Amino acid sequence: MIDWTRISDLKAEIGPDDFDEVIAMFMDEVDETIAKLQSAPHPRSLEEDLHFIRSAALNIGFADLARACQEGESAAAARQEVDLAGLFALYHASRAAFANLP
Repeated sequence: MIDWTRISDLKAEIGPDDFDEVIAMFMDEVDETIAKLQSAPHPRSLEEDLHFIRSAALNIGFADLARACQEGESAAAARQEVDLAGLFALYHASRAAFANLP
């Protein structure tokens, strides 16, 4: 679910203080996008929103979420149904797993 090596590498690259700031910024921005998708997903921006979440997830090691967003992006591009409920559940599970940062 979480790429702990990526987390460790990021923390080493930017330092613990900046790491906490980057994580807080990620959580705020992704929470905002998730809330938008939960309340009023718009078919025209769905692919873009999923791309944003995927990019952020890759940056901080939320590997499974990034994969799910990639699948969702592809489905949105093909005008197919996207499993947003599954994506939301995966995001919340990833956050919970991340809270147990080793």
